[in-house]
Amino acid sequence: MLTTGVQIKNAIEIGENMKLVDTKDAVGHVLCHDITQIIPGKSKGPVFRKGHIVKPEDIDVLLSVGKEHLYVWENNENMLHENEAAFVLKDICVGDATEFECGEPKEGKIEIMAAMDGLLKVDTELLNEINGLGEMMIATVHGNFPVKKGDKLAGTRIIPLVIEKSKMDKAKDIVNDRKILSILPFKTVKYAIVTTGSEVFKGIIKDAFGPVLKNKMEEYGAVCIGQKIVDDSKDAIVNAINDYINKGVDIVLCTGGMSVDPDDQTPGAIKATGARIVSYGAPTLPGAMFLLSYYEQGERQIPVIGLPGCVMYARRTIFDLVLPRLIAGEQLNAKDLLCYGEGGMCLNCEKCHFPNCGFGK
Repeated sequence: MLTTGVQIKNAIEIGENMKLVDTKDAVGHVLCHDITQIIPGKSKGPVFRKGHIVKPEDIDVLLSVGKEHLYVWENNENMLHENEAAFVLKDICVGDATEFECGEPKEGKIEIMAAMDGLLKVDTELLNEINGLGEMMIATVHGNFPVKKGDKLAGTRIIPLVIEKSKMDKAKDIVNDRKILSILPFKTVKYAIVTTGSEVFKGIIKDAFGPVLKNKMEEYGAVCIGQKIVDDSKDAIVNAINDYINKGVDIVLCTGGMSVDPDDQTPGAIKATGARIVSYGAPTLPGAMFLLSYYEQGERQIPVIGLPGCVMYARRTIFDLVLPRLIAGEQLNAKDLLCYGEGGMCLNCEKCHFPNCGFGK
């Protein structure tokens, strides 16, 4: 959205095409933009909207907010007013998609909210291309995170008060039938847990992993069909995974045995099921020893996941970044995980603000 010298010149020329009048002489004229009134500590908002016809009783109000001169609108078929342009940018973002709600223009800005729960997707390349045209902007929250109905997701506006219609047409042509924003609904998921470790299998220590996973999965309405605890036998792990796959689960979560110790058999067991390994390791802390694979069953691609011990005790890990995408039905690849490198260091803040922080962004 960088503004060049040519764009500044255009903005000046646009301004010169407006009619500037003394406020005391403005009665009967049509305002070409919102007039904002700020009452410190109380309110900020438009006291008059674009399109308002100035009345005699309005003059003192306009002067009280510092408006000694006003721009009044002169229709020009080659130009769009900021509010009209804001609608164009809104359509570029979401079109008429039912997963979004959009407010009315205020001071040339339109805010876009979620109309449903789900996973927010942002077409970053397209967003950057539109913002790079200059004189227009779209700001969004980060994609690949869960959103709730009513959450504020984006805002749009043009920079000058009016903009060439041809420039907005160019933006529409670039987008064509694509959309910058979309929301993937969460699916109803059945999952199972395979817990490995001889110390848990023999009852020497109590399993603490299962309850953590069940709480996280419950946030997305996922249904657990079972948890099986096995020892550090590769065959036992393979059989447990295959058993749950044959029972029709959508995701298998494997806990324990994910490091490089000789007794840690989980990665090898997952591979031995025939699952396709996407990545063993992720550029995140916590969560470096995370394993993602897919077991192909007909047309189904079933995630079989190896979870490192940090998921059991750390508040947020790679699992929190990947889970909503899996629940929404996304099939991830190695590049998806590599992209977490920048932002992949959790600072373990005393008060956790996730996802309103830098982790995974």
